[in-house]
Amino acid sequence: MKSDDNRSVTRERMQRLETLLDGDDALRDRLQAVLRFSRKIRVSEYHLTNACNIRCKGCWFFEYGHDTATREAKDLEALEAFLIKETKERRVNAALVIGGEPTLFPDRLKLYVKHMAHVTISSNGLRRLPMEGFENVAVGLTLFGGGPMDDELRGIKPSGRTFQGLFDTALANYRDDPRAGFIYALTENGIDHIEETVVRIRDNGNRVNFNFYSAYDTDDPTGLARQADLLEEALRVRAKYPDTVVSTPYYIRTMITGRSHFGRFGYDVCPSLSQDHDTHAERLVNGNPVLPFFNTWAADLKTVKFCCTSGHCDGCRDSQAVISWMVVSMDRFLESKLLLETWIEMAESYWKQFIWGPFHWTKPAGQRHAVLDVIGDGVVSQVTTEMGYGETMPNPLHAAVPVSPATAAGAKAEAGAFA
Repeated sequence: MKSDDNRSVTRERMQRLETLLDGDDALRDRLQAVLRFSRKIRVSEYHLTNACNIRCKGCWFFEYGHDTATREAKDLEALEAFLIKETKERRVNAALVIGGEPTLFPDRLKLYVKHMAHVTISSNGLRRLPMEGFENVAVGLTLFGGGPMDDELRGIKPSGRTFQGLFDTALANYRDDPRAGFIYALTENGIDHIEETVVRIRDNGNRVNFNFYSAYDTDDPTGLARQADLLEEALRVRAKYPDTVVSTPYYIRTMITGRSHFGRFGYDVCPSLSQDHDTHAERLVNGNPVLPFFNTWAADLKTVKFCCTSGHCDGCRDSQAVISWMVVSMDRFLESKLLLETWIEMAESYWKQFIWGPFHWTKPAGQRHAVLDVIGDGVVSQVTTEMGYGETMPNPLHAAVPVSPATAAGAKAEAGAFA
């Protein structure tokens, strides 16, 4: 019965897409490219270490005791065996490596590069990842607040001693480095610093994605008194520097407000949950898409973490989780051609972050990619294949995420609530 329902949803989706794409070959090609790239990536997240060389204010990793919850595995042979198992048994081919601070242990990172087709690290920028041996590793550089706020929030040693110039150091370490992009966590206290910070990133030869600063050391991590002002300035800066700010306007609005045109971001819709964590049984079958094969592994290589970040959903507005929510939700963007174009733009922008993919900003326009349900059974995947100019696929429209009737009804009820 479920397979019959899925086939019915797939047929309806294809008919709707054919209507929206009729006569627009350019948009069809972009959609085909996005869906084609989405087919092969299977991603998981890995805590490489519990150690870090700074102590950012509000960092969820330390605020919630993730650094002491498990004992870090240091044996390289054990790590290699674990990675072989991940690739062979779970078919994972894309690793998001976090910490702690991954650049503290390049010998461990080399094993990820050896066994994973695609590797991305999240780094504070204080140490430079060497180029040799890591040429195709994407580097996401953390940035909080912008301007002097970055030192205020991140320039803190494990001893508690403060220091200056962390953003300057990161810029120097990754000047004109195509692997590196900044993940800039916006905060209402840093509104006045957004443009100057983006300009410095541009002049350094890098790109930037906007994130949301969740103050995990407060009672209301996502609370904003000046939400409208923050949103207005973020959108203004993005419009002024579209070649530097990779994030799209729709994503920026969703990330800052926590709302899309079809609902609120939260546990019930977040796709970045560990599939093998035993608390998610009901969530995995509630009709909202997830990332199959996705797990977040602790540094002991044994413990499956709750999700891609803190495990405290009420205070989370993580950029990668929010954009993944958007990209796996293509069916919610089929009400009009404009919405479909909006979705395609978001999917393309997501992949611009990664030097290992054909959508990276250094690659020729015409090679594309994204994250979706390939066979229409409610299971969504992040995937990978390159596509050159003029290539097509036999039937790309199968690669969308099905939505149950109940979910669709809920979306209509909330359609007017996006602010």
